[in-house]
Amino acid sequence: MDQLDPRAVVEHYVTAVADGDLPTAVACFAEHATWEYPGDLPLSRVWRGRAAIVEDFLGSVGTLFAPGGAPQITLTGLIADGPQVVAEWTARGTAANGSAYDNRCLGIFTVENGLITAVREYLDTRHAARTLFAEPAA
Repeated sequence: MDQLDPRAVVEHYVTAVADGDLPTAVACFAEHATWEYPGDLPLSRVWRGRAAIVEDFLGSVGTLFAPGGAPQITLTGLIADGPQVVAEWTARGTAANGSAYDNRCLGIFTVENGLITAVREYLDTRHAARTLFAEPAA
């Protein structure tokens, strides 16, 4: 992988996440990176700094899924233009409340000097609210 090629960096990151390779995923981010998560969910905000993104944001997402139900990530598209890379992926898993989670996600990544410096993610936040944050059906 060309460490400075933005498309390769994002593909390497998404592959690491899909493979559960946390050290590699962490190494893809610049120390000062930001991740903007949309909507009005408990996770919705701009996460600032590599530690907050990886430990607080991405780490807390894992707690929303059932044991053994972590989402399977599949990269479905990648378009690059200079430092901007648009990645599309699916995330399918089982929420902690037993609901089936099946979402299409899109992220606009900015890569500088071989590291991800910013991500703006887009997804169906209504589906996320219904499946990840709703109480189990009685």
